[in-house]
Amino acid sequence: MARTKGDHEARRRDVSEAVWRVLAVRGFGGLTMRAVAAELGATTGLLTHYFPAKRDLVAHALELLDRRSAARPRRVAGEGLAALRAALLDVLPLTDEATDGNRIWVSSWDTALADPALCEDYARKYARSRDKLSDLVAAAQRLGELPAGDPARVAAGAQAFVLGLVVQALLDPEAFPPQRQIDLLDDHLAASAAMPMPAVSAVSSAMPVPAVSAVRAAAPVETATTSAAAPEAG
Repeated sequence: MARTKGDHEARRRDVSEAVWRVLAVRGFGGLTMRAVAAELGATTGLLTHYFPAKRDLVAHALELLDRRSAARPRRVAGEGLAALRAALLDVLPLTDEATDGNRIWVSSWDTALADPALCEDYARKYARSRDKLSDLVAAAQRLGELPAGDPARVAAGAQAFVLGLVVQALLDPEAFPPQRQIDLLDDHLAASAAMPMPAVSAVSSAMPVPAVSAVRAAAPVETATTSAAAPEAG
């Protein structure tokens, strides 16, 4: 009996799920035809119908990573510092699903560094993420929740902080459990709110500092929705 288009699409979804499970456990370094076939319970010959070569498998994995990152739930927050905090929390590996996604993103960095075109694409992704953070920083500055200064500089520092925290949490989850990650992020935001930016006027540097605990209460970790994409670990 001939396979229908629905059968083919269902099989391709099964293959994609097998690719994702291999990535979550082994990363891009362990992504092979043999590993995916074993996860799928099929032969490598079957996989060649979908991925004629290893580069096709990697390209599919990168596309899958982009799609899943775009569709993942995001926290809802108002504006200003609460919105910035929510966006940064969305990057951290605070759940099993977020941990899998971040592990896959971090493992893909090696693949990107070995491919100039992919490296440029990743650089653009992280630049877009910084631009979004910069907009949130600027809103917090307008509300008087952060000192005046260059929003892009603050955003770059915040992105660098969370990316470093992601790596540490992946390498040593016992030392960086979810609550400690949240506390460290709140410490970083509190320091940003208290520290005058370079070349800031005396009036700006004397600005009252909002309590991060109040922001924390305004943006609970468990509240989520789906919104525009930004890279996991980014």
